[in-house]
Amino acid sequence: MFPASRYSSQAHRCIRAWKTVQTEYAAPQLYTTLHRRTCSSGTAPRVTTHYTIHPRDKDPRWEGIEMERFADEADVVIVGGGPAGLTAAIRLKQLANEHEKELRVCLVEKASQIGAHTLSGACLEPTALNELFPDWKERGAPLNTPVTEDVFSILTEKHRIPVPMLPGLPMRNHGNYIVRLGNFVRWLGEQAEELGVELYPGYAAAEVLFHEDGSVKGIATNDVGVAKDGSPKDVFERGMELHAKVTLFGEGCHGHLAKQLYKQFNLRENCEPQTYAIGLKELWTIDEKKWRPGRVEHSVGWPLNRNTYGGSFLYHLNEGEPLVALGFVVGLDYTNPYLSPFREFQRWKHHPFVAPTLEGGHRIAYGARALNEGGLQSLPKLTFPGGLLIGCSPGFMNVPKIKGTHTAMKSGMLAAEAIFPKVTAESLDSETTGLHVPEYADSLKNSWVWKELYAVRNIRPSFHNYFGLYGGMVYTGIFYWVFRGKEPWTLKHCGLDANQLKPAKDCTPIEYPKPDGKISFDLLSSVALSGTNHEGDQPPHLTLKDDSVPVARNLAIYDGPEQRFCPAGVYEYVPMETGDGMRLQINAQNCVHCKTCDIKDPSQNINWVVPEGGGGPAYNGM
Repeated sequence: MFPASRYSSQAHRCIRAWKTVQTEYAAPQLYTTLHRRTCSSGTAPRVTTHYTIHPRDKDPRWEGIEMERFADEADVVIVGGGPAGLTAAIRLKQLANEHEKELRVCLVEKASQIGAHTLSGACLEPTALNELFPDWKERGAPLNTPVTEDVFSILTEKHRIPVPMLPGLPMRNHGNYIVRLGNFVRWLGEQAEELGVELYPGYAAAEVLFHEDGSVKGIATNDVGVAKDGSPKDVFERGMELHAKVTLFGEGCHGHLAKQLYKQFNLRENCEPQTYAIGLKELWTIDEKKWRPGRVEHSVGWPLNRNTYGGSFLYHLNEGEPLVALGFVVGLDYTNPYLSPFREFQRWKHHPFVAPTLEGGHRIAYGARALNEGGLQSLPKLTFPGGLLIGCSPGFMNVPKIKGTHTAMKSGMLAAEAIFPKVTAESLDSETTGLHVPEYADSLKNSWVWKELYAVRNIRPSFHNYFGLYGGMVYTGIFYWVFRGKEPWTLKHCGLDANQLKPAKDCTPIEYPKPDGKISFDLLSSVALSGTNHEGDQPPHLTLKDDSVPVARNLAIYDGPEQRFCPAGVYEYVPMETGDGMRLQINAQNCVHCKTCDIKDPSQNINWVVPEGGGGPAYNGM
């Protein structure tokens, strides 16, 4: 077909490589990529095998495999068993009981148990809980530790500068409760089940389904029984479809379905880019003589420099044993690619103000999670035909308070109250097949959630000034504490967190001290305490849009920041087996589902998708 005399030897090699790829993978969109790479400086090792990158309909290994999914119908489907999703489910069933209506509410949660993927500080403001269950104490809600002491500090390397917690400051916690949020979420799940909500833990929502008119139809859960190379196992089972009149997406921070919805419905057209932080947390049992139940400690400053946003918390719980929760938060708009949030956390624990509490203690748990920090100006459009966004998925966190549970719960309640009349109407009146409920966004704008977020909207972006932390604190003191956020302007963020890293050549490497194994620890022993587990023989759910980018760009320009911003040791650059260069190794089994990689990757080449349901961390009350 192609006369050999008309082609150079290099072209012959390219054609042979292309034919090899055609035979092995039969994926046309892959041919061009691998063909181009083979003809240039060498072939990039194949890392990604997930069907979202390499479609199955072009893969001969999937020929003849039954791909039909069982479908079920509900009135409302909720994605995510966190505070927002469970509160929405509870409120829907409360309304159904009050109005004597039949209402089927189904909730899917990717964790093996409700609450197993939940991680937060957490100091809970009970405003929304009081509205949802005024009798929560009688119901046995696990709020055992009312705040009795509030301490705020600016840390230098060796010293502490105390800051008075004046009434009205956002960090003041009078009336709040120190909780283990995973336990609280588990309790919410019990209340939901008692009301008749159908809970499906261990089922990850992997795909958004659409009607022919483009409105949301529901979701499909993940397939199981797929081998690491992307081929079907003998035990392969297709996921199931859940259809609903309206679907609520409460996946938590940086949900992977929400990302698709943003693009599908252009939901981020009129808002600022979202900005994030990573929060790392440990639970310790300590010497009882150092235990002060109800004490809340926060700090800013060391070990971070003034231009890196972040801070710490240390909470003394009252749960029958001398237990403390401690953690460290780093804004993901940091610029130095050598920064490691995990190692900054370990270093912070050695501060003279912190270490004495931990000395002689025992670390019992570890985990990490990304946080939304964009605030009001980063909220996307919340409603679209067939669905709406609730909780930390769109980002209702009050950043200066470091609290988002109460606002997430209220958003779930308002969503339930907005959709209930429509899903129970005798005759559905909707322009689209999937119900559109814009009343939800109107309700939010008229609620205390909007008022609270509006008042603090400028505190986080005020950090972006020459004086950094200290300039932001002055701004907070003047415009929030004095004027209550009524200034007639709204500050902007500095753009996507992924775009903030400077090239490694322009930055100074950070020398971190070696962990001592008593107060500070290495990464892998920490991940072991998270209970993280995934079925090893499945395609890595940390997918790469282009397998060549990590080495060619991230390693070459930024010295491989994935190795440092991941709090679980998922990403490693290791030598090629041939000894010629480096390759990226993805240890997907370690992933704690924090989503930091998807957010901070400077190439925006990493796309986090759900693994098989039930995989991930197994937090016990984090």
